[in-house]
Amino acid sequence: MADIYFPPRELAVMSVLWRLGSATVSDVRDALDEDLAYTSVLSALQTLEEKGYVRHEPEGRAYRYFPTIGAEGAGGSALAR
Repeated sequence: MADIYFPPRELAVMSVLWRLGSATVSDVRDALDEDLAYTSVLSALQTLEEKGYVRHEPEGRAYRYFPTIGAEGAGGSALAR
């Protein structure tokens, strides 16, 4: 399987999910180095879900997001982070 390329913001979000195992939008936002708006993190997660790399489950009033691929599937760029 070919390496998957993630733009920098998507890679940062995926890196948080890989590290934590799963996370809410707020969890991801808190874990990012960059100070992003809640909607920016949500948008990145929704884009990743559309691409099939993330799935979500309802958790209270929020969603918990889970990576559907491992970091090794993303190749060197992800592992280097």
